[in-house]
Amino acid sequence: MPENINPQIAQKAEALRKALHRHNYRYYVLDDPEISDAEYDRMMQELKQLEENYPQLASPDSPTARVGAPPLEKFDTVAHTVPMLSLDNGFNDEDILDFDRRVKRNLDKQSNILYTAEPKMDGVAVELIYENGKLLTASTRGDGLTGEVITANVKTINAVPLVMQTDSPSPIPSRLEIRGEVFIGLDAFRKFNEERIEQELPPFANPRNAAAGSLRQLHSKITATRPLEIFFYGIGIVEDLAFESHWELLKSLKNWGFRINPFIRPTIRIKEVLNYYRELSEKRHQLPYDIDGIVVKVDDISLQQRLGATSRSPRWAVAYKFKAIQETTALEAIEVQVGRTGVLTPVAQLKPVSVGGVMVSRATLHNEDEIEKKDIRIGDKVLVQRAGDVIPEIVKVIASKRDGSETQFKMPKSCPVCDSPVIRMAGESATRCINSSCSAQLKERIKHFTSKRAFDIDGLGDKLVDQLVDENLLSSFADIFSLDEEIIKNLERMGAKSAANLVNAIEQSKSIVFARFLYALGIRHAGEHVSALLGDHFPDLHTLMNCSREELEAVEGIGPIVADSIASFFKQERNQRIIRLILDCGVKLETASRKKTGKLKDKVFVLTGTLESITRSQAKELIKAASGKVSGSVSGNTDYLVAGESPGSKLNKAKELGVAVIDEAGFKELFG
Repeated sequence: MPENINPQIAQKAEALRKALHRHNYRYYVLDDPEISDAEYDRMMQELKQLEENYPQLASPDSPTARVGAPPLEKFDTVAHTVPMLSLDNGFNDEDILDFDRRVKRNLDKQSNILYTAEPKMDGVAVELIYENGKLLTASTRGDGLTGEVITANVKTINAVPLVMQTDSPSPIPSRLEIRGEVFIGLDAFRKFNEERIEQELPPFANPRNAAAGSLRQLHSKITATRPLEIFFYGIGIVEDLAFESHWELLKSLKNWGFRINPFIRPTIRIKEVLNYYRELSEKRHQLPYDIDGIVVKVDDISLQQRLGATSRSPRWAVAYKFKAIQETTALEAIEVQVGRTGVLTPVAQLKPVSVGGVMVSRATLHNEDEIEKKDIRIGDKVLVQRAGDVIPEIVKVIASKRDGSETQFKMPKSCPVCDSPVIRMAGESATRCINSSCSAQLKERIKHFTSKRAFDIDGLGDKLVDQLVDENLLSSFADIFSLDEEIIKNLERMGAKSAANLVNAIEQSKSIVFARFLYALGIRHAGEHVSALLGDHFPDLHTLMNCSREELEAVEGIGPIVADSIASFFKQERNQRIIRLILDCGVKLETASRKKTGKLKDKVFVLTGTLESITRSQAKELIKAASGKVSGSVSGNTDYLVAGESPGSKLNKAKELGVAVIDEAGFKELFG
């Protein structure tokens, strides 16, 4: 116990640490939480406050260590006690049957061998070392013999236990070297890339690259903002314990608090391995993360030891790779699109080709530098890839198929939409149209303004926005709130009912959370995260609009470039005028001053069925604004089930558990 600390305070901090580690285990490993997210956050905040008030209580294995550490100048290196070898690959059934025959031959066995098969994650391999149940170091695979030390970065991954579970049936080993695969889920990757694009940062090509780049950040506070996950799959060494089978090992890892893949298939024969491969091959596009095959391992560890390894791979394991999601096609043209900030983006028009079961005819080329780096020319034969649902990209040009008819691409000197001059600032890769009245920019700004995470106006789709701008019915954000139902119903593909529904949706959207309003404005470098920081920090729009760059920089999480962009935006008379017009149309902002208080604080809501007079997004924002929590499933922790039309099975579950059920009218009354 630290000196000069009240024993009760020290015991409280230790109890909070143990409880948080346990709740982390139940949430990420067992998928069976015992408390709400709000309660978890309260406990974390309480522990953080104790450690700040009494620095002697700080511990490297405290849950608060996940927020990130001071930046490093460079990564140290560490040797792996047991090399992290590569796997031999198989590409068809015969390759895997050959592997089975080699295993039997090397073991001099004729009987069937049992295997454990698991998904082959398309991520980044890491090794974590625990001593007496506490995380000591973490490192990358590196060259298999030596890796880079990334302990602070790995600690930011919520699914990584900082201390092992002591109530496990298996005793805690004095030393454990465990291997895992760090990855980013597909939904999180899409959102992450969208945020980077909004901040005018280059998007990552695929989730694996994003995970690798996140793990190699010298500043772990950056890593802490990345949506990293992990599955554990094996060990280097473990002291004081021995396991008979790989499956027994994996079950012990789970008991100790390590997350293993739920799709692992244990103790199966070789024909079942082939069936498992086909089953997972069909499921792969439905999974929430990328996999590129399966890994097949001899289950009996004594047999693994007898088989041994070559200098590069174990003889007891093999990877059965899926067919590559890459195809060759022709690049027929390059079209230049104009975004809401005026950035010109070249897009490849491809001869349609099926990639991973999806027909691809377009692929982003990002910018002029990317085209030059890959030496992409119109008319080239190119290799296109698509990982999961990621936007298709051109991997490379097949230069050997050129016949001399290909032509170089040059970025236009004027905007392809409004014919205004374009510029490229020194130090930037982006070329921009400098005409803020360009109709292409206006269309994209309005689409952003009305999107799901902004004003969320149902019925105002991309084609209708294009039509309204082309018909001169929309020239600014404010015009949206003055659209005439009689005029709208006469537009192409519209009618009286569609027009009435749209006008009603616009009216509903007028009550909006402050942070969503800021995000909707499309301020450069101010995506959802920054908008949320501003919405939480400033009491109202007037205060924000009149603050200085220095005041903005004082907000935790906002740097000088972002602060300069926000301050510049609000200083422009044109932007001030548009905001005044929007508010004059009756738009009301739910500001931060209405948050964090009231009887609904920490209450857990589940929404089910169709809501008539409010969108689900608006309902969620109301709940969050009152410091409530939205959950996707009904449990004993649920306080309210909001049941709209056709509520489904969640209603039955709520009744079984005695959860309060309210209809839409009750919900609106609850929130005043």
